[in-house]
Order: sequence, then structure tokens, then C-alpha cells
Amino acid sequence: MNRNRAASVLSALLYAQGLLGFAGAASVVLKDGADTGPVLQRAAPAPSTFGR
Repeated sequence: MNRNRAASVLSALLYAQGLLGFAGAASVVLKDGADTGPVLQRAAPAPSTFGR
């Protein structure tokens, strides 16, 4: 009986760790996505001197 309880506790801990890992990865992706927006808008193309 104790093995079943220990197995369920370990399963719950692993599940919680997976959820926290997913939340951490999602927050990093969302933070990086928010930072790239203004940078792309500020970038200007380099002037071309090919035709001159």
C-alpha cells in the first residue's frame, strides 16, 4: 500500500515539475517575442550605392 502511495506522490511531483517547466519556457518565449517587435520596426534598410 505504501508503494502505491509513494508512486502517486512521485507522479504528482513529476507532473507539477513538467507544468512549471512548460510555464517557464512559455514565459521566455513570450518575453522574447515582445522584445523583438520594436526592434524590427526600428531597423532601417541600408542605403544602396549600386546605381550611383
